[in-house]
Amino acid sequence: MAPQPALLDHAPVGPSSADVPWSDTSTLHDLARMHAISADAVGQLVMPPDWSARWTTAWRFGRTLVGCAVRDLGEVDLLSSVPVRRFSWRTDQWHRPGLGYLVSTERHHGFESFEEELLLLAADFSCSLVEALAQPFRLRFRSVNGSVEHIPDYLLLTDGTPWLIDVRPSERIEPEDDIKFAAAAEVALVAGWNYAVVAGWRDHVVGLIDTFSAGRRRLTDPLQLQEQLLLAAEDGPQPFGTLVARCSLEAVARAHAMHLLWHRRLGLQITGPLTDASTIRRSPSRRSTSGSWWQ
Repeated sequence: MAPQPALLDHAPVGPSSADVPWSDTSTLHDLARMHAISADAVGQLVMPPDWSARWTTAWRFGRTLVGCAVRDLGEVDLLSSVPVRRFSWRTDQWHRPGLGYLVSTERHHGFESFEEELLLLAADFSCSLVEALAQPFRLRFRSVNGSVEHIPDYLLLTDGTPWLIDVRPSERIEPEDDIKFAAAAEVALVAGWNYAVVAGWRDHVVGLIDTFSAGRRRLTDPLQLQEQLLLAAEDGPQPFGTLVARCSLEAVARAHAMHLLWHRRLGLQITGPLTDASTIRRSPSRRSTSGSWWQ
């Protein structure tokens, strides 16, 4: 099974960081509830010494399906691939597919459920996403019960190590799913990727990221309100209402504060929904792309 990557061990900077993370230095572990793959599921995998040559993946390039052994994943042209399985829309289906726009890639990406849509939005918030590949490949592996297939939900390419991610609410994870997740984790380890199963989100995270996303697009700033916000934040953590009131035009400053929160130049202590009483600080990194999700 793949070891825990450094991202999951990273502790955010700031007061009471062990208990209350800041949004500007938050990691995937701070925001998401991760499913722990059981040792029993790993034990169900059939992994002879040459398993990475026996286990295969199938990738789609245009209309062409191309097979690749797990051991050769480093040779795949990831950016030229398309989803291995088409998204479908039907009036009688239970899940909710759609297209979500990401600022990081400046285009829409497919999702098959509300949970997957949340993952895309959260990945966009990381400020280091380069590409999001939905349903990137079909994995065929062997378990003690025979041949099994699994299509991971996303391969997220970042400015660091790629992330292979499955999204499944914890109450919907069955034993057979756990075996598939265990296999995907082994594949990610061989390919040099990180792997995670996102089973939910921590308290207030969904609402906060959705709120920040209102300011994610480029903003003109003729009144230099962003500079005023950052200068005021130099005085240390303070209530959101106090911070914006120190600007020359408070109502407009609120919109620019959202923009700075999304781009992690300001940080919010994740203790509840955003209100005037929420604690805000200037990011210690002082970088507009200071996403620590993937580090």
